[in-house]
Amino acid sequence: MSIPPPDAEPDPATEAPHARGGGGGIVHAYQKYDPQTFPSPTDPNPNSGMAAAAFEQMLMFGEGHELTDEELANAIRLDPSMFPQLGPSLQALRAMLEERKRRILEKYETDTVRQDAASAFTELSQQATPPKPLRDAFEKAIRDEQIQDLERLYYKNRDDRSPFARQLTLLIDALGNAYQIEELADTYPFTGREAMSIPEALEIKAELEQIDKLLEQLKNAEKDAQLAIIDMEALSEYAEPGQIESLNRLQEQIQEYLQQQAAEQGLEKSGAGYRLTPKALRLFQRHLLGEIFSDLAAARSGRHAVGVTGEGVVELERTKPYEFGDSAANIDIVQTIINGAVRGGADGRPFSVNASDITIHLTRNNPRCATAVLMDMSGSMRHNGQYIQCKRMALALDGLIRSEYPGDHLSFIEMYSIAKLRPIGEVPALLPKPVSIHASRVRLKADMSDPRIGESQLPQHFTNIQHALQLARQVLSTQDTPNRQVILITDGLPTAHFEGQELFFLYPPDPLTERATMREALLCQRAGITINIFLLPSWSQSSEDIQFAQRLAETTKGRVFFTGGRDLDRYVVWDYVNQRRRVIG
Repeated sequence: MSIPPPDAEPDPATEAPHARGGGGGIVHAYQKYDPQTFPSPTDPNPNSGMAAAAFEQMLMFGEGHELTDEELANAIRLDPSMFPQLGPSLQALRAMLEERKRRILEKYETDTVRQDAASAFTELSQQATPPKPLRDAFEKAIRDEQIQDLERLYYKNRDDRSPFARQLTLLIDALGNAYQIEELADTYPFTGREAMSIPEALEIKAELEQIDKLLEQLKNAEKDAQLAIIDMEALSEYAEPGQIESLNRLQEQIQEYLQQQAAEQGLEKSGAGYRLTPKALRLFQRHLLGEIFSDLAAARSGRHAVGVTGEGVVELERTKPYEFGDSAANIDIVQTIINGAVRGGADGRPFSVNASDITIHLTRNNPRCATAVLMDMSGSMRHNGQYIQCKRMALALDGLIRSEYPGDHLSFIEMYSIAKLRPIGEVPALLPKPVSIHASRVRLKADMSDPRIGESQLPQHFTNIQHALQLARQVLSTQDTPNRQVILITDGLPTAHFEGQELFFLYPPDPLTERATMREALLCQRAGITINIFLLPSWSQSSEDIQFAQRLAETTKGRVFFTGGRDLDRYVVWDYVNQRRRVIG
């Protein structure tokens, strides 16, 4: 059974009725983000480029990777017009290099050196004396002119000091030279008459390739002012000293500007590179939400929610006439008195207020909800970078709740062979656990009550959904709200579970592990916790993985989503917002 393609995945906005009937746990209305006016993530945004690039590096490589100066320069697009001297300087250098290239091509011809290279190879092959067992293979390698065949003969000969080994080395070099000269003649349109020797041709080839590389670097630097990509040492071989000094001064100015921007975006300079600060985290979260809600604008324009009104705790400026059952606490006293005066207080006479005069403030409910996000960091999450998308989702969801629903509770739980609570500051550096057991069948048990057994002694790449659900239940049960939910992100079946203090590792997935996981899921349901499963595609995924997710959702009256990894952040955030609207509505 295959995973549905991205365009066939369930959209939280158009989910089937039977799925909508699933759990609650999300109760806020869609408030500040307006998909019709939210800025597109493709618009120039100088306040998030560096922070976004630095966080993308951390999501991929973990906390051990710091942004280098070159990576910092490539992280943000600069406007070359900010540096007026940059354009003329780069254009002058390009003109100089193009003139140098033109003179070389107009001076030399390549027919002679191609013949010389072919003759040198033929002459060396005729002088070679292969041993009798290797003679047929040698003659075939010479006819085919394949360096790989000659290298194989060298290793088959098994005598590095023999005359034939030395002859093979010379032949390999000669054939390599012939290859390079053929490439030179095919790549560059030589129009001159002066012949080249084989060493001269190789030197000219290297020079022309260096010139082409520098021209490409200068061309790119003209577009985005990234002088860090230019090989200054190679350029100095062609440019005048004054031109290089001018370019170095411009590079210093650009570097100072980049460092200033880095400081503004929460990147701290360290010995090895640039470190991330909480300010950078907030900017990156804003960047993620910009991407997500810009997608929302394209997919659902005109359908975004307005504030859900009713008997609530947040008083709005808008009002309505009194209806039986409205709370007296929400009466608009000033407008009610004005209505009574207009109706019966003309000419200074006393007036009274009746039910038709009473005006009520509209209100909005904003009850709290508690969410635990279970992030699979087992060994299989490394495939296709699923772990990166999982962490992007976590950062986006945290940013949404901090900015939109600050009264909500959000916990992150790392799930592998065991489960651990993680603060949001540690989430970007999480990495999938390395696979330490490669056997096709695993049946292990560890007594975790034994003080001699520590986490470092356990295989960590298994998936323990049961322990993660247990930890989530313990965390969510302490939250004073009836609206609790688990967001479980995984790519397959559980392969580890606890029975008391004993930790079992069972692969292929075993019914014992599934039953233990189901028992814990039912405990979550009895505690009023809704389980939402986001099942990511995996190369090893089978119908059993999908059926398990469906059984888990059906047993606990939760929901299951089949989503492409690259869309995970969009699906989770949209679902979070949409569930608020559905429950209140």
